[in-house]
Amino acid sequence: MERLADRPVDGEALVTSRRQACFLLLGTGALLAGCMPESGLKLLPSADNANYHLGVGDEIRVITYNETQLTNTFIVGDNGTIAFPLVGSIRARGMTPGGLAGEIEHRLMSKNIMTSPSVSVQVAQYRPISVLGEVNHPGQYPYQPGMTMLDAVALAGGFTYRAITAYASDVRPSPDGTFVKGKILNDSRLEPGDVVTILERYF
Repeated sequence: MERLADRPVDGEALVTSRRQACFLLLGTGALLAGCMPESGLKLLPSADNANYHLGVGDEIRVITYNETQLTNTFIVGDNGTIAFPLVGSIRARGMTPGGLAGEIEHRLMSKNIMTSPSVSVQVAQYRPISVLGEVNHPGQYPYQPGMTMLDAVALAGGFTYRAITAYASDVRPSPDGTFVKGKILNDSRLEPGDVVTILERYF
């Protein structure tokens, strides 16, 4: 006799059955977290702008005191570097603004361009965030420090009637150039470059 456990699993049928079970549970007023899309994702931490690491697309202002020709605005390129005058290519991706300032000072001294340089680096414009999925106007939007998931949704025209409003999926760039996917809540602070997807309800 064929056992049930020996039968092949139909993935599409399994998903359909799960959704049908969710509908039945919701109809009786029982809401299970497992019935919500992406509910099992790990919660991402809120952004910590005090320890911000630069990434591709960030626009930075480098100020070299008493050296106007070495003061300028740069954009972190696709290869993660900036081209600094007299010094050449310097890696910026993954560094804090303070760390990059220290590296520029080191390069200026090691090339005998300046004996005691004083450099500061400020983020002039952060790379944008993307808001996708169940919002009225999906797209890219400017990032501002302290921005939350709800702030991003507001910029994107608000939730659609199909949206899950309590949480969202987020793909976040890491300092090493990789990406991590997780879940964010309404008051979670975003990071530059985040790709936020507002999910669709099953019901």
